[in-house]
Amino acid sequence: MKQVSDNGSSLPNFRTSPLRERVLGEVHARPFRPISKQRTILHYAFLTNADEAAADHEWLKEFCISRGGHGPAPGARHYTLDFGGGTLSWEQHAEFTTYTWDGMANPGAMFASVPASHPFGVAFKAPGDLLVAVRLEVRGTPETTSWRENFDEGSLTVSRLEDGAATVATDFRQDGDGLTRFALFVDSLSDVQSGAVVQRLLEVETYRTLAMLGFFEATGLQPEIRRFEIELAELTEEMKDASALGTNQDLLDKFTALAAALEAGATASTFRFGASRAYAEIVKARFMTLREEAAPGDLSMAAFLARRLAPAMRTCQAIEDRQAMLSRKLARATTLLRTRVDVDLEQQNRSLLQSMNRRARLQLRLQQTVEGLSVAAVSYYVVGLISYLAKAAKESGLPVPNASIMTGLAVPVVIIVIWWTVKRIRMHHGEH
Repeated sequence: MKQVSDNGSSLPNFRTSPLRERVLGEVHARPFRPISKQRTILHYAFLTNADEAAADHEWLKEFCISRGGHGPAPGARHYTLDFGGGTLSWEQHAEFTTYTWDGMANPGAMFASVPASHPFGVAFKAPGDLLVAVRLEVRGTPETTSWRENFDEGSLTVSRLEDGAATVATDFRQDGDGLTRFALFVDSLSDVQSGAVVQRLLEVETYRTLAMLGFFEATGLQPEIRRFEIELAELTEEMKDASALGTNQDLLDKFTALAAALEAGATASTFRFGASRAYAEIVKARFMTLREEAAPGDLSMAAFLARRLAPAMRTCQAIEDRQAMLSRKLARATTLLRTRVDVDLEQQNRSLLQSMNRRARLQLRLQQTVEGLSVAAVSYYVVGLISYLAKAAKESGLPVPNASIMTGLAVPVVIIVIWWTVKRIRMHHGEH
């Protein structure tokens, strides 16, 4: 039987996870905006670090408040605002921030002039370094092919999307304003479908550009890795001829320094290479979602980008493999050299112990000699005391036989007693 909670809800009063609202809301984040024909979309992506992202969040909030809005909530990563007869969308990602505005296109020829109502004027504050700049024009089915004049025929790609329901053209080059041009011709797509296609095309341009960052990181690391490989070969050659302990220890220090430098470079590039692979996978996924195929007689976007994007990703992978291989070789060489140093140290320690044993035996013999002399010396003094006692007793009139005879008889007895006493003392210390 259904139970009704105190607040009137038919759900029980379960304790709710603090992440529940965020998890459920994430599927609705960055929704597709309906896009009709005769629209101009401007899209910018800026590389931002944590401090720049926080400052940009505050700037956008103040910008929205100045226009009568509320701005993004604390911790929000996306926001939309009505601006200039269109919509301004803001999104924050792990390492970049995007601003996208769509508005009514100016009448006349395609790519003639940017609508003056766009927000990217002098009042706009860029959050970081600009990486991606796109101008996308949405039009109906063209009656002529005059639109081709806006692109470079040498790199022009024309693709059919959504099983032929739309056509997109681009040359992936910058125009005079530094914008990459896209022309989307809508045939039978609804406004919502057009919005989805526009967002995916913008993501293709954004993520393919971000993916290429790893390629330049890889090319920058190649001379350093080559230097590491040459230095490792030289050190390994020196290790073959090294025999002295001091030389091995110097080589071990060089190997350690080389390994530290290699690991520092590998650690610094791990994020970049991993991010580039993730961005490249996103680009592939977007092309699959768009169901792209080349228009008759033209090259598709996927085929054009694969000509450079795929080799760039393979270059990143090759550099990572070289770093890993070099690290393993360094580890093996360092282990081998450390083993040699340990063996040399053990031999040195064994020689030291043998020398200590010889010194200990000499000390024992010297001690035994000193003990023998000490027995004789103590016995001499004790016999002397007995002699004095015997002479004193005879002089005092006591019935004492000849003092000399008495002293002579006391000598062996005293020696035996002193020797036995020293032996007991030595045995007592030996037990402890």
